[in-house]
Amino acid sequence: MTKACAAVMTRSTSGLPVLDCSGDSLFSQVCMEVGVAGQWMSFGPELRRLRVAADMSLTRLARLLHYSKGHLSKVETGLKRPTPELAQRCDVLLDAQGALAALVPARSPWNVTGKAMARQETVDSEVWLMTVAPDGTSWLQLVDRRKVLVAGPTSVLGLRFSDRDVSAAARQGTSLEGLRVLFDQFRQLGHTASPAVVLPALIAQTQTVQGIAAHCDARTQGPALRLAARYAEYVGWMCQEAGSNEAARWWTERAVELAATGGDRDLASYALVRRALMALYRNDAAETIELSRAAQRDSVLPRIRGLAAQREAQGHALAGDHRACLHCLDTARGLLVLPPADPAEPVLGSTTLTDPVSMITGWCLYDLGRPAEAAEVLDHEVTLVPAHALRARTRYGVRQAMAHAAAGEVEHACEITESLLSGIGVVGSATTRIDARRLTKTLSRFRTTRSVRELSPRLTAALQGPPPDRRRRTPRA
Repeated sequence: MTKACAAVMTRSTSGLPVLDCSGDSLFSQVCMEVGVAGQWMSFGPELRRLRVAADMSLTRLARLLHYSKGHLSKVETGLKRPTPELAQRCDVLLDAQGALAALVPARSPWNVTGKAMARQETVDSEVWLMTVAPDGTSWLQLVDRRKVLVAGPTSVLGLRFSDRDVSAAARQGTSLEGLRVLFDQFRQLGHTASPAVVLPALIAQTQTVQGIAAHCDARTQGPALRLAARYAEYVGWMCQEAGSNEAARWWTERAVELAATGGDRDLASYALVRRALMALYRNDAAETIELSRAAQRDSVLPRIRGLAAQREAQGHALAGDHRACLHCLDTARGLLVLPPADPAEPVLGSTTLTDPVSMITGWCLYDLGRPAEAAEVLDHEVTLVPAHALRARTRYGVRQAMAHAAAGEVEHACEITESLLSGIGVVGSATTRIDARRLTKTLSRFRTTRSVRELSPRLTAALQGPPPDRRRRTPRA
């Protein structure tokens, strides 16, 4: 394999997380688990104390929470572990001001070993090996899969593009315009397709744009580098959607470097917003808030500050701080209505939400233990998401179903989930699957309900994705 190809492969795979089995790491992990266990074991007695002080029977509490009386009894006696969602809702109902919810900290849903972004197939066939070097030089090789696995990439058919070709493209102003249009098309594809469909071509195109930027004249090099940065940032988002936070961080850092070289210092602040989203999905409220606040410097573009304030609100909701959450949402609304500094630049953040602050308000209300209020907001906002924005409709639709299920509206929750099954399987979103699994657990409390019994196996199948194609292909002679 050539040096350029090896470098690209290293960049693509070096960020996958691994389990550290050193003695210190295992000791720290054990200590952390013991500490968490100590916290939740004290939840039951404290719940009972607050319930009795509020003169509320266990039967009434169970009815308000839509849990069985037997389940809550086991939680109070320590025979069952409470979920963070249950702790938050009990905190709200008993007006514990966050003290009760703090006894059951949220746990990370991510697998510590991560997931590879692609699975090696065992079938024999020919494959195309694409290599794009940092200077834009690229080539394609048709190779036999068995030879790749056994002896390395042996070329059967090759097509090479030199730096002279890239330099010629850089001198054409229309090339950069076309690549800008192509970026919008990649984002459109990302609305409806799995990262497995989007990422291969998107990564190759990102490298190509970076190579063209290196050959541009002084007048166009800045815009070309900034476009390459937006490409790299979107690769980072798709990597997170594919379930690889480490790869997402790597590409986001690459985007910051490209943007800074092109004269854009603001993308560094937006990278903090992206990292805050990763922390949010790890259920780390403190880091979500800290990173979001760091992104809200006065000199940063208003849109980035607005997105950061919105993310901070989600962090406060996860921490159970209702007042701080609403304050940040108000701040975000005031900033996100301002016109963009440069309408020609690609928009950072979601482009498919009519009113992103209202949608995130519904998201936050669920985490604040107010599912009925969350359902009311999300019912309205989800209907405004364009039909082509399948990824967004699925993400927020799952939240909508979670809110209705937690509020005891099980039949409606099942109806909503039914409409989302195909989307869950198609968009391949690791972040959406986190909430979908939480929805599965919530619905399992109502397993005797006919609609839940009928939906559960289909929802489980959607979470697992489509079955792999195991048909063997006949290799070309």
